Amino acid sequence: MKVNIYYGGRGLLEDPTLYVINKMEQVLTELQVEVRLYNIYEQKNAISMLPQTLKDADGIILATTVEWLGIGGYMNQFLDACWLYADKSALATTYMQPVVMSTTYGEREAMVTLENAWEILGGLPCSGFCGYVEDLKEFRENAEYAHIIEKKVETLYRTISQHTKGLPTSNQAVTRSILRTAQLELSPQESEQLSKFVSDDEYVQTQKADIADLTSMFRDMMGQKQEDSTNEYINDFKIHFRGNPEFYAKYLFMVEGKSQPLFMNVMGEQLECHYGKEDNIDVYMKLTGSIMDNIVAGRETFQRAFSVGDMTAKGNFRTLRMLDEIFTFS
Repeated sequence: MKVNIYYGGRGLLEDPTLYVINKMEQVLTELQVEVRLYNIYEQKNAISMLPQTLKDADGIILATTVEWLGIGGYMNQFLDACWLYADKSALATTYMQPVVMSTTYGEREAMVTLENAWEILGGLPCSGFCGYVEDLKEFRENAEYAHIIEKKVETLYRTISQHTKGLPTSNQAVTRSILRTAQLELSPQESEQLSKFVSDDEYVQTQKADIADLTSMFRDMMGQKQEDSTNEYINDFKIHFRGNPEFYAKYLFMVEGKSQPLFMNVMGEQLECHYGKEDNIDVYMKLTGSIMDNIVAGRETFQRAFSVGDMTAKGNFRTLRMLDEIFTFS
């Protein structure tokens, strides 16, 4: 059995949550459970990658401290990353026990927040606990409090080992029937790759620079009245077009050496293709003429060119991936 502990506090010595999770880790180790502790504050520049550590865990503990209001910024960021990048199929079999210690008011509300968040993510809840700590020394030396913590850890252990089921909750019903927050339709592998890109500051800055280049290029083209009369690539796209009656999208290719962008309007099984500036584009792309030549010759795909950095893109990832389905160059 493997249990991960995610600590969302600031790591202060007087934080009572640190004492609690240390006690829990000792009990789990005695039960021969493999335990891994993640201090979120130590990985604040790579929080988007933390959800990938959930995949191999049978259960997790979300532990945080209420210092003035709510569960704190680090834990919020971690849960946001789970919503965006975690493998939801893995979460569906992962138990979570919330642990909240407070030095002010609001520990019960914070614990409910963690429970609600995990249920909306699709995970399995486990009975958690919370407490208010006024004097850390007195709290640490109280044998009854230590006994309560041990019993709660044993509850988590039994819940995981026995695969305990719970009754349906309104959070689960709302998630299935009402909640319609837009998400990227990516596979677990693509989500993992995207989370790495997001956590890479150098990559993010490069993407911002590319977007700035595109913006500058579009601005220059708006002042140009000369039209590019060449039909290069247009016939290639028309010949290899395989439309989907349910798919509609607008693409704009910025090809180096071309004074005008290549516009494609996919309307189900119809294709409009010409050089010129257009509005309401779904995906903007920038690439060299040699990369475009390789794609139309079947030696390269749009997805591979984007993955290795030969082509930059801005827009909907799902729409970008459809290019290799509606244009069969290979």
